[in-house]
Amino acid sequence: MDAVRPRTVASGLRWRRALLVTVGLTAGVDLVLWAAAPGLFRALPTAYWIMAVLAVVADAHPHPLPGRRVSRVILPSVCFTFAIALAWGFVPALAVQAVAVAVAGVRMRHPVPRSIHLGLQHAAGLAAASIVAGLASWRIGARPGLGDAALTCAAAAAWIAARYCVAALVRRWTSERRTRHRRRGRADLLATAALLLLAPLLLVAAQVSPALLPLSLLALHAVHRMVRWAGESERATRVDSLTGLPNRRALQSTMSDRGPDRQRALILLDLDRFRMVNDALGHGAGDRLLARVADRLTAAVPRHDLVVRLGGDEFAVLATRVEGTASARRIAEHLTEALSRPFPMDGTPVELTASIGIALQSGRRDGATLLREAETAMYEAKQRGDQVAVHGPDAAHDSPDRLALLADLRAALRQDPPKDGIVLYYQPQIAIATGEVVGVEALLRWRHPKRGLVGPEELLRVAEPTPVMRLLTARVLEEVVAQLADWRARKTPLRAAVNVSARDLHAGDIADRIGRLLREYEVPSDLLQLEITESALMTDPHRVLDTITRLDRMGVAISLDDFGTGFSSLQHLRRLPLSEVKIDRSFVLGMAGDRGDAAIVESVIGLAGSLGLRAVAEGVEDEVTWRLLAATGCHAAQGWFHARPMPAAELVEWLARYRPIRPGVLRGPWIPAK
Repeated sequence: MDAVRPRTVASGLRWRRALLVTVGLTAGVDLVLWAAAPGLFRALPTAYWIMAVLAVVADAHPHPLPGRRVSRVILPSVCFTFAIALAWGFVPALAVQAVAVAVAGVRMRHPVPRSIHLGLQHAAGLAAASIVAGLASWRIGARPGLGDAALTCAAAAAWIAARYCVAALVRRWTSERRTRHRRRGRADLLATAALLLLAPLLLVAAQVSPALLPLSLLALHAVHRMVRWAGESERATRVDSLTGLPNRRALQSTMSDRGPDRQRALILLDLDRFRMVNDALGHGAGDRLLARVADRLTAAVPRHDLVVRLGGDEFAVLATRVEGTASARRIAEHLTEALSRPFPMDGTPVELTASIGIALQSGRRDGATLLREAETAMYEAKQRGDQVAVHGPDAAHDSPDRLALLADLRAALRQDPPKDGIVLYYQPQIAIATGEVVGVEALLRWRHPKRGLVGPEELLRVAEPTPVMRLLTARVLEEVVAQLADWRARKTPLRAAVNVSARDLHAGDIADRIGRLLREYEVPSDLLQLEITESALMTDPHRVLDTITRLDRMGVAISLDDFGTGFSSLQHLRRLPLSEVKIDRSFVLGMAGDRGDAAIVESVIGLAGSLGLRAVAEGVEDEVTWRLLAATGCHAAQGWFHARPMPAAELVEWLARYRPIRPGVLRGPWIPAK
């Protein structure tokens, strides 16, 4: 406590000094006005003095709007001072407004420059309104007509225009950064206009009886509650309820306010293995941990930067003063260090890491594009096993052609009913020992209206780093399950394998989606198989393990695709609930002519057999390879040697013509070519 007292005392001294200066300036202004026109003030009626008192009382409760600028304050006294200007002129109105602004400044603890700024705005508004009002006949005792009403509206418009012109000039002189708050500006304008147009009613009440004027405080109280409720509602839509941080909507609004002189960077953080905390300690502990992460991130960045919770375990930092990629990386590394310290949770230290994606805002790119680029970089970091990745202009996915293809794909997936050219081809998988068809793999194709047929490799390269991948997977899963139901109804049940991406597995809801589809189409779970890659496992193995364990319990088989191309294959085979491994085609294609590839294929088949897993070879394109796989004990194969991928209708015809072929075993020793 002692450490804080000097700061508190100094703050109190500054506040008392500001209070004295504000009161002194106000008294000086009123003395000058009184000395300039003493007869004017002595001749003012009782209604004037009642309005003056009510103006000062009303400004003891000003209406603050969200924002830091002076123009974000609405003074309820304007209805009284505007009425005074209409009826008795500029000088009496200015005398009351000076006192009212001083009271509002003291109430809101404004520094002296800010109170002066606010006073200048209202003085300019009153001056402009008085010039227009001089053409009207508002006088106590006179009966106003339609012309006076029109001139009153013109005076209110002049008041508003003059006030905001002064505010704009002061911002320009002080080099205050301009921001665009359209909704807040509309709320400010509507509330101010409502108060100004209350002035004629006050004058009419004064004509009937000045005793009616205090009743206006009830109307001002209602306006105050309305403005306060609007501010709270706006804050609720822009603030995350759990952490108190700004939310995604607030981030998008801030990113749309482009600063003229500095480059900005959006740093997106996705917590790794956060699901483990929820599973081990409960969701309550997970929520507390998210709140502590928010506090630590807020403490780690300067005040001019914005910390945001996007949702779930995703946070973002909008750095407003960066000088390029190196500067943004330093901020990301600082955030990584801040999160590296353990979080004590119920006596248990919790270790957290985060995958971070960075996108730099330059030119006129909008906030949605910046957020998408940062998210793409974040997933690249996860896939590479790095903590930080920067979205660069030289990345392949960043080319205009790639971005245009992604936009077309997103639009195609949102068509209802689907008429987008996205189709599925099926390639048979053959049991090597018997030659029977044991299943098919669903392969994606897209007949683009202008580009023609787009293959699965290009489709996945474009979609996988983006949220479009989840839309694509949902579409493929529903079509495959519907096709399985159709084959089952035709008495030709087949098992179909579907590739899913790292993004789908990280989302966590894919198991619920698959369960819902299987129930809806009445398809047994053993007819569906999912293929995952080692790269998907490496990004966040704990989250992936949770998802595929749920799928395994449902009866959906899991196949490890492209086996042998990753870096941690053995531990995955030992820990994960897998049913089969698929040997990557790069080894199968070369096994007939390369000893190394042949040795790898034989080793994988032996390892899979020892662990009780099926081994499936992909890329089998000739009889020699087919027979060599039979010799090594491979369970199944797929490739052009038996059939190319084909649409579902052609597959039914192919199955009717197909006759199983048993390959037999090569006789004598086999020596691959060098």
